[in-house]
Amino acid sequence: MALLIAGLFLFLGMHFTGILAHGWRQTMVSKTGPGSWKLLYSVVSLTGLILIIIGYGAARAEPDFLWAAPVWARHLAMPLTLLAFILLAATYVPGNRIKARLGHPMLAAVKIWALAHLLANGTVADLLLFGSFLVWAIVGFAVLRRRDRQQGVTRTGTVKGDILTVGAGIAAWAVFAMILHAALIGVSPLP
Repeated sequence: MALLIAGLFLFLGMHFTGILAHGWRQTMVSKTGPGSWKLLYSVVSLTGLILIIIGYGAARAEPDFLWAAPVWARHLAMPLTLLAFILLAATYVPGNRIKARLGHPMLAAVKIWALAHLLANGTVADLLLFGSFLVWAIVGFAVLRRRDRQQGVTRTGTVKGDILTVGAGIAAWAVFAMILHAALIGVSPLP
């Protein structure tokens, strides 16, 4: 469990710098240069991600259950993760109205992904992993949306961008749900 916690601390801590310590982050970028900052950010984040994967895998081998997820919660996770994949696609597909409306669809996707996994899983490790990501995404979304409003940020999109976003999100979700989740995580989300 210590590796999972250390990984979450490193990964989410680094990702919180631009959200909660924006001034400090800008100072560090100025002092070290953008390239050095990106390298440091990447190394710390990757180290954290590796520790999360190892720590969560170890915790799954000897789970400490807090609750037993009801069957309906596992079924609800599927459409929620579909929505999360569509929002994730909105982050990258240019010119969509989903991103124009939400501003930060990746954080919205993480919120929904984390909530879906909290509903469907009930171990201490699940609570730590998905709960931490949920808190990070909620705080990040609120702070960045407020920053956008203060800076007068506006975005636009088109129906074509929305169609591409939804199509890409559904395709990515289908591949992940039907193939990659079992291959990478070791558990099939399909009933």
